Amino acid sequence: MAIFLHFGTNTFTDSEWGDGKSDPSIFFPSNFDAKQWVAVVKSAGFKRVILTAKHHDGFCLWPSDYTDYSLKSSNWRGGNGDVVGDLVVAAKESGIQLGLYLSPWDRHESCYGNTLEYNEFYLGQMTELLTRYGEIKEVWLDGAKGEGEKDMEYFFDIWFDLIHQLQPKAVIFSDAGPDVRWVGDEAGVAGSTCWSSFNRSAAKIGGTDPQYSREGDPRGHDWVPAECDVSIRPGWFWHASESPKSALSLLDIYYKSVGRNCLLLLNVPPNSSGLISDEDIQVLQEFAELRSSIFSNNLARHAIVFASSTRGDSDSRFGASHVLEENIYTYWAPEKNQAHWILYLDLKDIVAFNVLQLQEPIQLGQRITYFYIDIMKDKGQWKRILDGTTIGYKRLLQFPRVESQYLRLVIEKARGDPLISFVGVHMDPYLTLTSISDTSHTTKRLPSNGNDLLSKFKDTLYSIPYRKMSLRSQI
Repeated sequence: MAIFLHFGTNTFTDSEWGDGKSDPSIFFPSNFDAKQWVAVVKSAGFKRVILTAKHHDGFCLWPSDYTDYSLKSSNWRGGNGDVVGDLVVAAKESGIQLGLYLSPWDRHESCYGNTLEYNEFYLGQMTELLTRYGEIKEVWLDGAKGEGEKDMEYFFDIWFDLIHQLQPKAVIFSDAGPDVRWVGDEAGVAGSTCWSSFNRSAAKIGGTDPQYSREGDPRGHDWVPAECDVSIRPGWFWHASESPKSALSLLDIYYKSVGRNCLLLLNVPPNSSGLISDEDIQVLQEFAELRSSIFSNNLARHAIVFASSTRGDSDSRFGASHVLEENIYTYWAPEKNQAHWILYLDLKDIVAFNVLQLQEPIQLGQRITYFYIDIMKDKGQWKRILDGTTIGYKRLLQFPRVESQYLRLVIEKARGDPLISFVGVHMDPYLTLTSISDTSHTTKRLPSNGNDLLSKFKDTLYSIPYRKMSLRSQI
């Protein structure tokens, strides 16, 4: 998760898109404190902050040598202020990553509209930002243009080359990558199927099909994960008349972004005093508490885990028990070339839950294309409670509350042998779905040998003192 900070002259003019004509003296955040911003970001559990160093109005939050429309022309700090510089220092002290947004559209500069001249101007400002302030983790771009400026061309490939040259560890965000892609909406919602793979050749900044952005491409040749941007308030800049979303609304967005293999970029705009508002801070803290209350307790942490097959033996580095470790570098791997793959979890007692967390070891690629989850009901019958397509770095699956001691993850389709690094079973008390009914899903039987897959664990199973009937006897 990352925090977006929209801040600038718009903050003081109660506008979203400035026209580039506001007097620089209007920018005067009397209580500006970048350390407060970063403290809020860190306490809420976010790892990165991205600042609008320049928005569409062209006003620069650093003392740029390429324009008179920057902090040098304001009265704030006698024209010697540097918001970017202060944020860099605060972020570094707290271990928070830094990203910058430099708007391609500039409504102030007279050279905007002259393709060659403006591209040179833009490259100059980008160079300032990427050489003055140390390591930048993300450079955020869009394809915004003004009406009547359709002939204005942005030399994106040249910009990208410069960024990669000056900041080789930075990822570049845009509608079409090259490193991180826009998810296709500003609601913070990814597709329920969401691939990190993507074809950059099929995308264009300012013209990519939103559906393609939301879902990605299983046949994509490029690795371009999606980023979901959304504002905590109705607008992107702070307005006194607006209030933040509730913590529960943010939790819902979290499930639909982070929980669908994406990064959540939540905009939290500082107010006209230069601080993040108290009401926004309260919501962020409540949001953090909600996440902690749900995901800090993995109901499967002491479970007994078995698999339909394991590469090597069950105690190998690929053993099924690794799925209880919150570490993408340890994982379960099955034997090669299986028809389907199954993980069984014995929770040791009947527990209630309504959220399942799954992770693939993403450093080895995104592999799973279709899976489903069963729980064991009365008389040893398996009952399906959900099915899904992609998993990726993290998948959070919600469903009506169920109770069971046993569950299984059945993977039916995968690109290569599937790998699972983590399984979490959780109870979300804030979920409004009703309890699952006996007719909501049909039970799917595995092939004839599917219900005997645990026979190889006979000795282990008989040695474990179950509180309930043993898993083997129920299967």
